[in-house]
Amino acid sequence: EAYDMSGARLALVLCVTKAREGSEADLDALERMFRLLRFESTMKRNPTAQQFQEELEKFQEAIDAREDFVSCAFVVLMAHGLEGRLKGEDEQMVELENLFKVLNNKNCLILRGKPKVYIIQACRGEQRDPGETIGEEDIVMITKDGPQTIPTYTDALHIYSTMEGHIAYRHDKEGSCFIQTLVDVFTEKQGPILELLTEVTRRMAEAELVQEGRPRKVNPEVQSTLRKQLYL
Repeated sequence: EAYDMSGARLALVLCVTKAREGSEADLDALERMFRLLRFESTMKRNPTAQQFQEELEKFQEAIDAREDFVSCAFVVLMAHGLEGRLKGEDEQMVELENLFKVLNNKNCLILRGKPKVYIIQACRGEQRDPGETIGEEDIVMITKDGPQTIPTYTDALHIYSTMEGHIAYRHDKEGSCFIQTLVDVFTEKQGPILELLTEVTRRMAEAELVQEGRPRKVNPEVQSTLRKQLYL
C-alpha cells in the first residue's frame, strides 16, 4: 500500500547561511528538486533559534487552514548543530524534538496519517570518521477490538546528513555532499523513498571526502515510522 500523493505537496526550508559557505548551492539544488517534484516550497534564510520554532508553527497553521487535499509535507533544516539541537543565526540553540512535535499526528490534523519528511543538514557532534578497510525470540502481539487509532509519531521520516555524534561536511562552493547527492537521486530516479535513500547512502559511502588534508567518510542516517510506501 502506498500513500496517496495526488494532493498538494508542501515544503518548508529553513537555512542558516551565515558562516555556512556553500549553503546557497544547497538552496538552489533544493529549489530545483521541489520544482521538479511539484512541491509548493517556502524558504527562509538565517532564522534565529526562536524563528525555527515560529516558522514551523506558522507552516502547521497554514496547512491546517487549507481546504484542499494535502498529501505530504517536507521540512528541510540546515544549520550548525550538535546532537539533537540546531544553532540559529543568533547562536542560540533549538531542540529538534520540539520542531518534530509541531507536525505530528496530534498537533497537525491535516497531516494526520500522512507522510512528514524531515531533512536535516547539520553536524551532530565532533567525531570525524576516517573510514575502515573493507538469535531471535518469539514475540506475541496482543490486539483488542476497539476504536481505530493511530500512534502520535507515525508517518514520519527523519533523514540526517550524518550519524549521531559526527560532523557533517559542506564544500565552500559546491554545497554539502548530503544535500547535493539527495537532490541528484530524488530527481534522477524513481521508486519508494526508502529505496532512494539507500542509493543516497551508497553514493555517499563511496564518495572520497578530504578535510584538512585527511580523507574522511560520511553517511546519512535514516529513521522511519512510515506505514506505507512513499513515492515522489
